Amino acid sequence: MSSEKRFRIGVDTGGTFVDAVEFDEETRKFRMAKSPTTPSDPTIGFLNALQKLGTPLDQTYLILHGTTLGVNAIIQMKGVLNGMITNQGFKDVFEIGRGDVPSASMYDYNYLKPPRIVKRRRIAEIPGRIDHEGNIIRDLDEQAANVALRRLVDDQKVRSIAVSLLHSYKNADHEERIKSIASKTHPNLSVSISSEVVSEYREYERTSTTVLDAYIKPIIAEYLHKLERTLSVNGFKGVLLITRSDGGMMTAATAANSPISTVQSGPAGGVVGGSHLAALTKRQKLITMDIGGTSLDVCVIEDGQANVIHQSQVEHYPLLLTMYDVRSIGAGGGSIATVKTGLLQVGPESAGADPGPMCYGRGGTRPTVTDASVILGYIDPETFLAGDMPLKPELAREGIAEEVVRPLGVDLVEAAAGIMKVTAANSMGAIKQITVEEGRDPAEYALLAFGGAGPLFGAILALELGIPTVIVPSAPAAFSALGMLMSDISYEVSQTDISVLEESSIEGIRKFFAPLESRVRGILLRQEAPFKKVRVHRLLELRYLGQEHSLEISIDDANSVSEIKASFDAFHFKRYGHKIDDLVEIVNFRARAVGLLEKPDLPKLAKATDATPPPMKRREAYCLTSDKMTDFGVYRREQLKPGHVVEGPAIIDEGVTRTVIHTGQSLNVDEIGNLVITA
Repeated sequence: MSSEKRFRIGVDTGGTFVDAVEFDEETRKFRMAKSPTTPSDPTIGFLNALQKLGTPLDQTYLILHGTTLGVNAIIQMKGVLNGMITNQGFKDVFEIGRGDVPSASMYDYNYLKPPRIVKRRRIAEIPGRIDHEGNIIRDLDEQAANVALRRLVDDQKVRSIAVSLLHSYKNADHEERIKSIASKTHPNLSVSISSEVVSEYREYERTSTTVLDAYIKPIIAEYLHKLERTLSVNGFKGVLLITRSDGGMMTAATAANSPISTVQSGPAGGVVGGSHLAALTKRQKLITMDIGGTSLDVCVIEDGQANVIHQSQVEHYPLLLTMYDVRSIGAGGGSIATVKTGLLQVGPESAGADPGPMCYGRGGTRPTVTDASVILGYIDPETFLAGDMPLKPELAREGIAEEVVRPLGVDLVEAAAGIMKVTAANSMGAIKQITVEEGRDPAEYALLAFGGAGPLFGAILALELGIPTVIVPSAPAAFSALGMLMSDISYEVSQTDISVLEESSIEGIRKFFAPLESRVRGILLRQEAPFKKVRVHRLLELRYLGQEHSLEISIDDANSVSEIKASFDAFHFKRYGHKIDDLVEIVNFRARAVGLLEKPDLPKLAKATDATPPPMKRREAYCLTSDKMTDFGVYRREQLKPGHVVEGPAIIDEGVTRTVIHTGQSLNVDEIGNLVITA
């Protein structure tokens, strides 16, 4: 391999830290680095992580990047001033929504809907109508479109427009004409049209997805353009790829044009890594658990594949978007501990990267999970971040004493232990939501714990949930960034066309797929990324006649409608425990193009020829199984080789994170270097 094409780098920008992982094509080895996130300008934190990594950018041909910038803008309502254009008489589609009340507010008679991200006064109606078959029954009033654009852009100063018209999933002509008019009259205006964002039925959900896309589009575009310019100035001549919410990759230009696809960009990298690890370790069932500084993200992997959904929600806004089924809560190392009405609460508010936990000494004034971990002996203040960021335990003690000890009347250790227990309870709730509440038994799965705080909590969560095995992968603190290096480039298009499967033919289905396949293949090839080959997959969303919800199946190998029906019946039985002798209905056609990238390998390591080395030192830490400070052995991770076994209580320190195993648990190292914990 030439020196110009030697390195590739995965970069995951989280709420607290930026993680960067380098893969050297010549040595086939990985290196990692971490740097604090810089919310005021995310490019700074990104470049700081690369500088700490020290990889020569002029010899780097691929950078793969996941970011939480888009989802944070939605959650914090910090998107751009935006507007919307819709059909005459349908101004309130986005405002009315589905008319339901969130389950958490079911009995709140004073419930008020949160403020909408596009105000009603910035929604314009224009004449023109397309029916549900795609027929134009009233032509678009282009003069009204011009007037609407002038009112929204010139008078109200909106920076971005969402265009969502009735039945545009069947015929996009009117939306495309509005976009063309806008490009001529207001060339600097950002425009999102629903037929390009998501060409599916369900008027409110399609409108919501398009509005969210428009809300963050200028922010994502500006960030990515600035990042590309900055990387270029620093010698990078390769390709910058952005992680999609479904784990695939896209070029920065594609991401700037389709930013809503990045809302689960960060967590997706860890799920890709989990799927890759499931294949390597021949484990068909895994629960991935990523606990960072700000959030906890969990996903289920079954039959070696991560669960995928096509409708989700960000805050109270629905999304029609293919993405991993990741459940997230505000629980991480930066989660703030408070006492309210005599009860200890932890999160969802986080100290983030700025100012961060109190022990960072950067101005934080409220105690966090990280502060509690220092008090309980899990984190050595002198070796935090491999010694690059020494902590100040006296600040952690002061904060917990003031905010928790004083109002609860407990001692310092009990207060810190309480913070850990509440965090663990919150984390268990997220895992139960995606397992127990959906009919899955956690005992049938292994728990893959990663992120800066995942290995800290993995062992105790497994005990509480009855999960028999915990796996802590190599470089767990940067596992999401490493997972991005295992991704492929992908793009997906969909089309709603509701019809009865049994009344269709396999030839008719293939004919319907043809333009979708041509479109998605063209989009992928235009990205000019370094893939080896392209594969296009056909997927159908199906349901029994009369059902509301659908299931997706692959029909790549189907040769008849009866085979498709049998596959759907089998999948429905597997998912819900029954099948119905009834007609099956096609809801959506999906074509997914995948450009295969070369993957780094995780080689098998030589088995240890010696006995498990003794701990490098011992220190007092809190054992959550015996509820007291206990003598823990402390090991450096690089001490441990395949075949070594460590009995708890013990702490495995690797500088940027630490794995804690409690009394009664043991740990062994497998052939690719994973730490495998069992009770």
